[in-house]
Amino acid sequence: MVKPAFSHVTQWVFDLDNTLYPPQMRLFDQIEVLMTEYVIEALRVDRAEADRLRQHYWREHGTTLAGLMAEHDLDPEPYLHAVHQVDLSHMEPDPALAAHIRALPGRRIVYTNGSAPYAERVLASRGLDGLFDAIYGVEHAGYRPKPDKAAFETVFARDGIHPDRAAMFEDEPRNLKAPHDMGMRTVHVAPDPHDADHIHHHTDDLTAFLARLI
Repeated sequence: MVKPAFSHVTQWVFDLDNTLYPPQMRLFDQIEVLMTEYVIEALRVDRAEADRLRQHYWREHGTTLAGLMAEHDLDPEPYLHAVHQVDLSHMEPDPALAAHIRALPGRRIVYTNGSAPYAERVLASRGLDGLFDAIYGVEHAGYRPKPDKAAFETVFARDGIHPDRAAMFEDEPRNLKAPHDMGMRTVHVAPDPHDADHIHHHTDDLTAFLARLI
């Protein structure tokens, strides 16, 4: 039974990309193209080197932005604006998901490594706008990205999240390590399960999973 494991939860934290929409919508593919183009332009490198650097930044710093800031002192705001100029015309509303999120007891927030304005656009395209009490982007964590524990601590302190009464829904396994260690219930949302001690639950269908909690 899944529902009893969440009986104490009154604070619900959702990642955005590939969590509140399925990866088949491939929105992040557009963002990756824009990130690579930004690295090419900012660092004056070719595409192959930009791709290599992006992988390096992701491994060593958590995100491309964090790597650019740490290694090149990049101004984050122009970057965040540029890489989130994506086409959302193919995104589809999900009334069932909206209904289940609305029915969750307590406080509901979105916390993404993207920017808050970008998150607001995506939520509107999915028919999920107006459901969340707050939306936090990487800017609210001082531009430190998940999985950095300090990033979670900053956002959770700002919102008043109590980890022992909270659950985190996230597609990236490594981003669930800090929430787990802080005492949160963790849910991995992805097509394929990931076997790790810091993941309590896995689902490939967020809508169906939430239906089991109501």
